[in-house]
Amino acid sequence: MERIALGADHAGYRLKEDIKAFLKENNYYFEDFGTFDTKPVDYPEIAIKVATSIAKGVFPRGILICGTGIGMSIVANKVPGVYAALCHDIFTARASRAHNNSNLLTLGGRIIASELAKEIVREWLETPFEGGRHLRRIQQIMALEEKFIKKDVVKNGRLVIVDHPLIQHKLSILRDKNTSVKEFRELISEISALMLFEVTRDIPLVEKEVETPISRAKSFVISGKELALVPILRAGLGMIDGILRLIPNAKVGHIGVYRKPDTLDPVVYYCKLPKDIAERDVVILDPMLATGGSAVEAIKIVKEHGAKNIKFLCIIAAPEGVGKVHSAHPDVDILTAALDERLNDHGYIVPGLGDAGDRIFGTK
Repeated sequence: MERIALGADHAGYRLKEDIKAFLKENNYYFEDFGTFDTKPVDYPEIAIKVATSIAKGVFPRGILICGTGIGMSIVANKVPGVYAALCHDIFTARASRAHNNSNLLTLGGRIIASELAKEIVREWLETPFEGGRHLRRIQQIMALEEKFIKKDVVKNGRLVIVDHPLIQHKLSILRDKNTSVKEFRELISEISALMLFEVTRDIPLVEKEVETPISRAKSFVISGKELALVPILRAGLGMIDGILRLIPNAKVGHIGVYRKPDTLDPVVYYCKLPKDIAERDVVILDPMLATGGSAVEAIKIVKEHGAKNIKFLCIIAAPEGVGKVHSAHPDVDILTAALDERLNDHGYIVPGLGDAGDRIFGTK
């Protein structure tokens, strides 16, 4: 089920409520970022919340509504990675998806009737990006973002969904309630190892000359800081072995955190980190990013020990957890194999895979 971020100012409130009903009827999951009545508000405040949630990957697409749709479009397009399209008819909605791969639709609540707006939304949601020559043009737009937007603006933590077919295949087996403890444990390790390629994508290289059996050749070796891995106990332990097979020289720390059953608040009960962690790039490991409380606390502890470059690696994440981590630690990248729908009343990810710790260690 696709997730939609939804927002409007006072001029778009009534149309937003109609669009919400339409999304519910058509089984779309959405989050309403406001406003929640017709009292005047400043549209940039709503637009930036929705646009940021899309740029960070918490929601793949969104819809913004103001009086004309123009103001929302201008604000949203200031956020790198957001491609907002102002559409007043079905043709432009279709073209904005097929040709421009827009990820945010803006509408004018004072100039579009409710029924037409619903048809525009339907067309926009159901039309796929055609790729081909249009992909080349989108890539040119992305290059312009890199060229003209200050690096410190785009440095904010990203949400990266690692959707390689091998990972997705193994994740499907991992989710299955009939998967045995042995196979579950092996899959956690394998998926973690496969995801490490994305985690280490930006590790710097230096050129080195080597001699092959045929001739001398220029090649590349890793340069810079070494890694520290920090699993959050206990489920994070299941991710360690697969990663260490690829980077056996990484140092390993441990942080123990549990959630209070009644409040779901995190409680730290153990911490042991490498003495030189401040000089290392750190990857915090936990298969599930649910409420985000444990992740926020673990990142805070690692920062207090001097670490600067931190990434969070999980296998399944919930939008609530991603939002909480990026709210507390906007500089931390989150890498996950899947972003699921939501949390249930008990703080479990839906559809998720259940309690990862119990399934790794067979304690259920």
